[in-house]
Amino acid sequence: MTPITERKAQLETRLAQLQDRLSQIEAELDSHEAKDWEEAATEREGDEVLEGMGLSGLQEIRMIEAALQRIAQGEYGFCAKCGAQIAEQRLDVLPFTPFCHSCAQ
Repeated sequence: MTPITERKAQLETRLAQLQDRLSQIEAELDSHEAKDWEEAATEREGDEVLEGMGLSGLQEIRMIEAALQRIAQGEYGFCAKCGAQIAEQRLDVLPFTPFCHSCAQ
């Protein structure tokens, strides 16, 4: 079983990575200075991809922050819905999950 301190460190590391990535995405989105319509259209397509990545990152950040809060409250590793212990293998794959396998389905 992975110690809670190790899980917390993994979550904090991933959170820092996501925050850094979102900062880079924001900087890229703010840096465009297209000269003509064709360049602007190409940049806009790229922006849509970056925005999607940003939204995905924000969602994961929220889930990690919630998991860190559950750790602080001593509730990490237990299903938020039924209260059962979440399988170690599930936490290995989704360390921020608030649900056991049964409740997640």
